[in-house]
Amino acid sequence: MTLDAVVVGAGPNGLSAAVTLARAGLRVQVFEAHDRVGGGLSSAELTLPGFTHDVGSAIHPLAVASPAFRTWPLHAFGLDWVQPVAPVAHPLPGGRSVTLERDLHATAEGLGRDGPAWVRLMGPLLADWEGLLDDLLRPLPRLPRHPLSLVRFGLRGLPSAQLVGDTLFRTPEGRALWAGLAAHSNLPLTTPGTAAMTLVLALLAHAVGWPFPRGGAQALADALRAYLDFLGGEVLTGVTVRSARDLPPARVTLVDSSPRVLLGVLGDRAPGWYRAALEGYRYGPGLQKLDYALSGPMPWAAPRVARAATVHLGGLAPDLAESERVAGRQVPARPYVLAAQHTLFDPSRAPAGGHTFWAYSHVPAGFAGDASGPMEAQIDRFAPGWRDLILARRRTTAPELQAFSPVFRGGDVNGGRGDLWGLLARPLPTPTPYRTPVKGVYLCSSATPPGGGIHGMSGYHAAQAALHDEFRLRAP
Repeated sequence: MTLDAVVVGAGPNGLSAAVTLARAGLRVQVFEAHDRVGGGLSSAELTLPGFTHDVGSAIHPLAVASPAFRTWPLHAFGLDWVQPVAPVAHPLPGGRSVTLERDLHATAEGLGRDGPAWVRLMGPLLADWEGLLDDLLRPLPRLPRHPLSLVRFGLRGLPSAQLVGDTLFRTPEGRALWAGLAAHSNLPLTTPGTAAMTLVLALLAHAVGWPFPRGGAQALADALRAYLDFLGGEVLTGVTVRSARDLPPARVTLVDSSPRVLLGVLGDRAPGWYRAALEGYRYGPGLQKLDYALSGPMPWAAPRVARAATVHLGGLAPDLAESERVAGRQVPARPYVLAAQHTLFDPSRAPAGGHTFWAYSHVPAGFAGDASGPMEAQIDRFAPGWRDLILARRRTTAPELQAFSPVFRGGDVNGGRGDLWGLLARPLPTPTPYRTPVKGVYLCSSATPPGGGIHGMSGYHAAQAALHDEFRLRAP
């Protein structure tokens, strides 16, 4: 029986594309090189038996807010979201800390003199957060469905994060909290447009929290696969696709991988101009990741840090800005460390009394050296004595991330540089960037809008394009 669609890659976008097509009644097969689905949305015992670590992403506000995921019955297939008490904690020198709370006014209260500025910034965006997010997670050249909300967001999001932070906030706490969010962009904080990601992350904290799947990120990937199975789709693991010859006949092919893997699938069918454009696709800095098995919870100097699963380590805003300014060229002396402490809220991830700790820092693309010294020294500043708890440690370099998934070229887990041009021209500046010049072949990875993050919307929009172009259907 001829298939309607094949999907290369069972990451969150590939699974999202497959589910969208299967919900429309199509016959779909997904091909995954690994022995399980998920890609960067997976978990494993990376250190010791019984300690579950997230291989890639660890905290998932975009997933719980995703216009696709939030409408699908994933809870019926085993997905259970864990909500920490607070979305984010940011330790400061001297045993102090600041937290981003679910409640807008509780956050403002903790920011003191900067509280009113935070409410003025975030309050209007929260009023229509679902409509705003729907527009932000679509290709930007398209006409927005909620233009007033998008204009309001654009006025705040187009400048650099550093300019917005320096303009709106006066206290060390307010500026540090803002800079810690901005550093997720994997760009210098002076880059125009970095305020946009900062706003989205803060908005999600208030709207839906920063939750994670109980039992590990793999639980979300497994729920998507189970839903696809229920809809009649099929996933084949352990299958590497290098060219179209590795795939069965189908009316459409969707590729959830890097532009280079797409070119392999297209082969000689790719026009020269398209091949040149994809070969020149731009990536950002890489990551180095550390996973720890611990004998107890992290001993934070500021006790309130234990209220959050996500921790931003880097100190004051100027230190964070300096770290991200140099991260693309060298390992920062005092790097920004993004950390997650899941087991405070999900003890199922470790044996009784044990804990996990997940951390990464930005490093130059392809950096194969050891950045753990500066990273661990940064952790020392805010959790003295934590090294005494280490039972085992696993270091993952930028080249190892790329070897795990070609989407993470050079260790860039965002699937491409996230500046304004990188978002508008991802991978090319077209209204429907999922289409390729070859009829029936689509790109559906994070190298298409809306870019990096666990949201499935790249796959969802690519599947919508395929349904429209080839089947004259609309996604249900």
